[in-house]
Amino acid sequence: MTDDHDDHDDQPTIERHCDVAVIGGSAAGLAAALQLVRQRRSVIVVDDATPRNAPAEHMHGYLGREGTPPSELLAIGRDEVRSYGGEVLPGRAVGVHPVDEGGFRVDMGGGHRLVARRVVAATGIADELPDIEGVAEQWGRGVIHCPFCHGYEVRDQRLVQIVTHSMGLHPTTLMRHLTSGLTVVLHAVEGIDETALQVLGEAGVTIEHTDVRRLVTSVNGVLAGVELVDGRTLAADAVMVGPRFRARAEALAPAGVHATPHPTGLGEVIEVDQTGQSAVPGLYCAGNLTDPSMQVLQAAAHGSRVGAMVGFALADDDLADAARTSGGQSDWEHRYGSPDRIWSGNPNGSLVAEVAPLAPGRAIDVGAGEGADALWLAERGWDTTACDISENALARVRDEAERRGLEVRLLHADASVLGAFGDRTYDLVCAQYASLPRTPDGRGTANLLDAVAPGGTLLLVTHDVPDAPHHHDATGAGRMFDVEAYVGVEDIAAMLDADPAWDIEVHETRPRPPGAVSTHHVDDIVLRAVKRHH
Repeated sequence: MTDDHDDHDDQPTIERHCDVAVIGGSAAGLAAALQLVRQRRSVIVVDDATPRNAPAEHMHGYLGREGTPPSELLAIGRDEVRSYGGEVLPGRAVGVHPVDEGGFRVDMGGGHRLVARRVVAATGIADELPDIEGVAEQWGRGVIHCPFCHGYEVRDQRLVQIVTHSMGLHPTTLMRHLTSGLTVVLHAVEGIDETALQVLGEAGVTIEHTDVRRLVTSVNGVLAGVELVDGRTLAADAVMVGPRFRARAEALAPAGVHATPHPTGLGEVIEVDQTGQSAVPGLYCAGNLTDPSMQVLQAAAHGSRVGAMVGFALADDDLADAARTSGGQSDWEHRYGSPDRIWSGNPNGSLVAEVAPLAPGRAIDVGAGEGADALWLAERGWDTTACDISENALARVRDEAERRGLEVRLLHADASVLGAFGDRTYDLVCAQYASLPRTPDGRGTANLLDAVAPGGTLLLVTHDVPDAPHHHDATGAGRMFDVEAYVGVEDIAAMLDADPAWDIEVHETRPRPPGAVSTHHVDDIVLRAVKRHH
């Protein structure tokens, strides 16, 4: 929490600290993150938005989500992770490095970085398609590869299976059961099981011992057939291929984690133990990165299990250290651990404008940061408490208050913890650009509202940040703070508007007052409300 919160996108390097960095924002990564945020761990998911099943319009075999578009599942998953305060950042991890103090540094595109106690890699695998004209263009539409993912959808249709490697016949018996119109084409393949071919032929499957020239489509781009090198064209409503695969593990190499050949000989994976931990302690892997046969359901289940195992590992470490810190505290402690001032030192202009007409009383500044607002209140006669999750921040408030000869109470508290502010109530509860993580029960918001005395004022100011698209630039750089993981002023305004105990006096967007460090955000949202007397 800060007195002048900015996402620092204008600075050359941003370093965030968290309990767990999850690399990969698909089913496995989000499932791992969900387990961990529900254990009150600070989790940052790095998502480069390149899921393996991106070409597919629907996913199948996922109990309770049958036929759901993959993009819809991921959107729901991101919202669920954020609902517990976890962050999902668009971006690309380019390198994972062990650090001397323990844990890992995750280098991000654009030069930013994360420092995490544990890393969960859920980057998946990349399919390497046969080099046949038209296959890549039809991938995920007319071209399928998994009988469980899309076999039912091509039942009773004319299906051409193009076999390009010795394992290619593995799904053929399943497809024969789904359609009588199955033709198997042996394309540049060696080491095929001749006995299996004979059995298939005797069972009525057409076998073609010739190569494929290209896939044929209709004028509207729909798959229509498979053209062979001998000039014949096999009519086809769908084509099945068996791709090879590559583990997307390049970023893990600096940490000493490397892919190993898969037993099928078709690609490579990362080997892990029963907990999902790789050969490097503290670096876990989940989902397709460890097993290419996983569908979305199995990948999510594996990610969920790995997340739980990471939760146990962190809890054991904390127990050994007799530590129990708030999930987000580490990030803020490191941010305020630098000897340099982070913010301008000026009080927020909206605070000055909104509070100046009020008679001084008892005030608490939540997310006080370096204390500019709390110190301004104290100078004007308010009995002021500065509250922050960071002890380093409060030390700065204390030092500056002593230098100015001011009395400011210091309260080290996480606003999202039950009873964060105790039984004390205040005539003014203010939070300027405070970062209040979401929780399903809205505990942090309830703490703020409960801290306002009858007749007292609640003053909230936050940035008017445009909706950030979930993407990154060509370098892999994206936003380093996920505003959707935090409670917004609009959320609180909606609550107060429906509560007869509150009167909203100001709720507007206005130009950001002068004097702040950054110029990245030009507008603020200001909410001032008064709690009625009982």
